[in-house]
Amino acid sequence: MAATTNEAVAQSVINVGTLGHIDHGKTSLTRAITHTWTDRHSESIKRNMTIKLGYAETVIKRCENCKGPEGYTTGDKCDNCGGKVVPLEKISMLDAPGHETLMATAIAGSSVIDAILFVIAANEPCPMQQTKEHLMIINILGVKNVIVIQTKVDIIGKEAAKAHEIQIRNFLKGSTIENAPIVPVMSNLGINVDVVLEMIANIPMPVRDLESDPLMYVVRSFDVNKPGIDATKLVGGVIGGAITKGRLKVGDKIEIKPGIRVNTKSKKDVYETIVTVIERMDSGAVKLDVATPGGLIGISTELDPTFTKADGLVGNVVGLVGKTPPTLTTMTLKYHKLKRDDVPEQHMAENEPLILGMGTTTIVGYIKKVKKDNIEVELKHPICADKSVKIAIMRNIAKRWRLTGYGLLSG
Repeated sequence: MAATTNEAVAQSVINVGTLGHIDHGKTSLTRAITHTWTDRHSESIKRNMTIKLGYAETVIKRCENCKGPEGYTTGDKCDNCGGKVVPLEKISMLDAPGHETLMATAIAGSSVIDAILFVIAANEPCPMQQTKEHLMIINILGVKNVIVIQTKVDIIGKEAAKAHEIQIRNFLKGSTIENAPIVPVMSNLGINVDVVLEMIANIPMPVRDLESDPLMYVVRSFDVNKPGIDATKLVGGVIGGAITKGRLKVGDKIEIKPGIRVNTKSKKDVYETIVTVIERMDSGAVKLDVATPGGLIGISTELDPTFTKADGLVGNVVGLVGKTPPTLTTMTLKYHKLKRDDVPEQHMAENEPLILGMGTTTIVGYIKKVKKDNIEVELKHPICADKSVKIAIMRNIAKRWRLTGYGLLSG
């Protein structure tokens, strides 16, 4: 079980992600847990679906009097008896899109996730298309801490929900999470949300590498200045993300790679590494002097806010100057193909476009050479990639982008 000290509440200790088919209730579940609606992006609201990674955080608390799951809450008092609650741990939640055309965003977000709430709606047969593909992501990344959330059970009734649960269990057979717990939840009514909170609170703490050079993936970036503000009162841009190893401290000189695109006469896009200083770090409303691997944090910098506005730096990595992975414009990958009955066999060809998901970035690449399972890919934009990262690969098959495998950097 996670630590219960006040220090543990300062920074989120784990990132919990939601995966699942479009309109199966991921965002509603996130709101039931965090009391925050994560679809704040204007295009998400207009299209009534998650476009970018949604983000929220909350503190799981436990009642001093109640035993069992009914004593777990994220509110200010016990939902069961109204009694006093004690904070256990702060968690960050990432709400990934489920729509097929946005799979790359889900793939990128899952790289910074420690545990997953795998959402499957009971009012549709299991599995739906993105349910299948999200299970592939779970298998690729090897995430073991997965809770299956069966939503919308109130729509179909008790017996139909039981039959649907059997469908889910059969679907999970042979996967890395075939024994994952299945919890029926009514998000809008708050039913069984306390059971989910108890399970999250009892997830074993991930082993963190605190001694290596720090590395952080940028998940969000924004300009916090209000329109029309006096120029003398402008503050620097803010980046938000998850540290995967090492520590970052206020005052550290950091570099952001691959950085920003610069105007040149070159036919190819040229990117320039950004160097800045950490002026402040926050985890929600809590100010941090030192940040470690775990939940998402916000870093205030000296950067021109035009660099960071509208998620302009998403997909970059952050580390100490001279201590980040190399920037790549081409890469050689060892390709591992997924077994998919619904995707026809199709050999890779030179100049074939691919969508690659790595870290928190998705990028288009073009195959330049193919030799057995090794492919050389020229990237449309440079990326900064660590050799340990699994790179999800989507191919355009029958005019649809499909997740077909993953690659590992070689050479």
